[in-house]
Order: sequence, then C-alpha cells, then structure tokens
Amino acid sequence: MLTLKKIVSRPVVVKLKRPIKAKIATIDDWPLVVIDLYTNEGIVGTSYLQPYLVKSLKYIIPMIDDFNELLRNKTLSPYDNYEELRKSLHFVSYEGLSIIAVSGVDMAIWDAMAKAANMPLCNFLGGSLGKVKAYNSNGLWLAENKFLASEAVELVDEGNFSAIKMRLGRENFNDDLEAINTVRQAVGEQIKLMVDFNQSLTLDEALNRCHKLDDFNLSWIEEPLIYDNFEGYSNLTKDIKTPIQLGENFYGPRELYKALQTGASDLVMPDFMRIGGVSGWLKSAAIAEAAGIPISTHLYPEVGAHVMRVSQTAHWLEWLDWADEILKEPFSIEDGFIKIPDKPGLGIEWDEVAIAKNTYN
Repeated sequence: MLTLKKIVSRPVVVKLKRPIKAKIATIDDWPLVVIDLYTNEGIVGTSYLQPYLVKSLKYIIPMIDDFNELLRNKTLSPYDNYEELRKSLHFVSYEGLSIIAVSGVDMAIWDAMAKAANMPLCNFLGGSLGKVKAYNSNGLWLAENKFLASEAVELVDEGNFSAIKMRLGRENFNDDLEAINTVRQAVGEQIKLMVDFNQSLTLDEALNRCHKLDDFNLSWIEEPLIYDNFEGYSNLTKDIKTPIQLGENFYGPRELYKALQTGASDLVMPDFMRIGGVSGWLKSAAIAEAAGIPISTHLYPEVGAHVMRVSQTAHWLEWLDWADEILKEPFSIEDGFIKIPDKPGLGIEWDEVAIAKNTYN
C-alpha cells in the first residue's frame, strides 16, 4: 500500500526537431509538464503531459499542485483517486484542463503502483512484455512538396517503420493530392499511409475531398472535421470507404462511447491527457472492445506501449520523439515496433540536466 507524500510538477519547454505546421497551428516550442509523485513509502511515480500551448503551463501546474491538499497521506488507488480528483473539479467542469490535470496525476499513480509491485506496468495490468506495432508520426506537415520525399524516407528509416502519417489541409486540394503522390513514390506502396486533416474542413469540403481520397489506399483519414461534430462524422463514415479515425480530443470515456453510439468513426485513438490517463484508457479500451472497434494511441508512446499490451482491439501506436529530450533512455524501436523495457512502472527516468536546461520560467 502506498500513501501520497506530495506531487511536484515542473514546466519545461523544448524545441521540436520538426516543427508542427498544420492548417490550424504552427508550433516550434513544445511544452511539457514533468510530474513526480512522492509517496511516504519512498516510491516515486513519474509521468508527463504535453498540453500543446506554452501558456497552458501556468494553468495546469497550479491545478496539479492543488491536488496535494486533496490526496496528502491518502492511500493510492488509481480508480478511486481518479474519481476523487475528477469530482473535486466538478464545478469547473469535467473536461478541458480539468481532465488534463487529473490524467497527469493518474499516470503517475499507476507508475508508482507498478513500481511498488516491481513490475512493468503492462505486467501489473495483467499483460506481458513485448513489442507494439507503431507508425511514425514525427513529420510530414504542410511543407512544400520538394521537402516531402526526403522526409518521408527519413521517417521510415528512423525505425524501419512499416507505416507513416502525413498531414493534409492545403488551400488547394490538388496540392494535397500531389503531396500524397510524392510521398507514395518516395516510400513505395508497401508502406502504409495515414493522413490527418487536423480538423480543418467543413462537412461539404470533407465529403468532397475524402471521396477523392478513397482511391489512394489509405489506412485512415483522421479528423477532417472539428472534433465534436459527431453528426457530421456520422455522415462521413456512411459515405466514405476509407476508415475515418477520431478520438484524440475525446475528453473522457463517455465521449468515446457517444461517438461510437452515433457511428461517428470507424476507428478510435484516445489521447492520454484527455481520455483520463491510464484509468480513462482502460475504460475506453473496454468500450472499444465491446464494440469491436480498433483502438490506437495518440502521443505518449511510453504509456501507450504498456496499455496496448492489454487492449483487445489494439491497432497502431503513434510514435513521436517530442518528449525524448527529457528522458534518460527513450524506448527503442526495432523494425517498426516499440520495445517496452523490462523495468518497473512505465520504465522512464528523467534527464535532469535536460530538464534544468529547458525549464520554463
């Protein structure tokens, strides 16, 4: 049994090696919240958050710090703690920054519990150590076509990946189609290709463009519409042959359930900071399993690798290196699979030199 001593969260900002350039945003500086959860028994649980916007750090960190008052000296029990933390923010709302803060602490609690059991998290959850199939999502933003071919080859070569993802949403759709052809010619038909519109289209645009994409043998089309337009997505999934992927903006398992009930997507890919950490993922994976829907991860490849080993309809793990700079030993990639290290908990340790260098003031 573990009891909480204190939670310490630190703001960090790193430079992205390949800046994000999507229709809805351009991001060079990547914010991270480094979380250390100390117990009275000496076990330290760790996790991190990636809240997209640097300015969000000044809101999320105080929320996490406030959880100290609620949990101090209480027994750590992930599901109970998750509900207690969530309900403490009832009047603020259960979504948005509230669930992001709760998710960060939830992941640290699960890490501490698995460490106390001296087991990798996947074993602690009832699964086994092993490899997890991944695609490289580390680039192919809305760059000029002349840069796409070489970058696509780089993405495949970074871990001998069998699948990569590129972003769409250029003003002229013919430029998107040319970009797809450029990438296909560079990596070959044997490499699976996912595309992501980053919520940049209206329903009319999505219907028109996605129909044309049906001829490109894509693994999925991700978020063509604003994330909560379930009615629009339901129309798309009925009309488009290519699988529609949705889920990185589900705030909690109930939103995933609503999406599946309305037929809003063929596939789901929850994000750990929005779905509710490990606890929220496990609940969501059970819903996806009952519905027979493939489930993939979004960001957080270290956490994702563990839970994919206990998810019945596990599909693809999204691999990115955006947090690698603050990790002592990022997870290794072998022939397109993420390898989970045989270490207790999540298996991550901080590079304190890198954290000190990139601490945000």
